[in-house]
Amino acid sequence: MFDFNQYLGFLAFLTILTIGFWLMIFLVSIIPYWIGGALYENWKLKREAKKEIVE
Repeated sequence: MFDFNQYLGFLAFLTILTIGFWLMIFLVSIIPYWIGGALYENWKLKREAKKEIVE
């Protein structure tokens, strides 16, 4: 059915597919969190600067 080279190729394919899947999950979950945190920090800094100008 399978010879050894085909088996190794199939295992390499599954390994690359699995690594790609987990990398995609990591990027989809971390990057929006990172961008949202940066936007929130900028918003807080601008709000503090505006408070200091008013006072």
